[in-house]
Amino acid sequence: MSTARPVHFRYPQAILVAAIVGFVGAVPLASVSWFLAPILLVPLALAIWAWRAGTDADAAGIRTRALLGNRRIAWSQIRELAADRRGRAMVLLTDGHAVGLPAVRAADLPRLVEASGSRLDTDHAG
Repeated sequence: MSTARPVHFRYPQAILVAAIVGFVGAVPLASVSWFLAPILLVPLALAIWAWRAGTDADAAGIRTRALLGNRRIAWSQIRELAADRRGRAMVLLTDGHAVGLPAVRAADLPRLVEASGSRLDTDHAG
């Protein structure tokens, strides 16, 4: 039985604050005319994304959350954890597809592995 605890990765809450400020700032512009009202949807969508988006990991697998959906990936479907040149984490699946992990950076990969109940093999690091 694994004693691993689930981990949650989220974007900084400053994004949510910026979206609220953007919404308040867009109200005067949107109130000028009815066809400018959809401008309010941009900061609203950003606020929802900032509140919702992220990655959760536990002993069963990884769940990525986006603005409108989520995806559950079992550890058995994951071939490799990797990071791109910009330091963003991703998983390479056994079917050959790559899936980005929202809010997870390369430095967070050891915490992600611990959530699986496994240990990170550092013997081959060079």
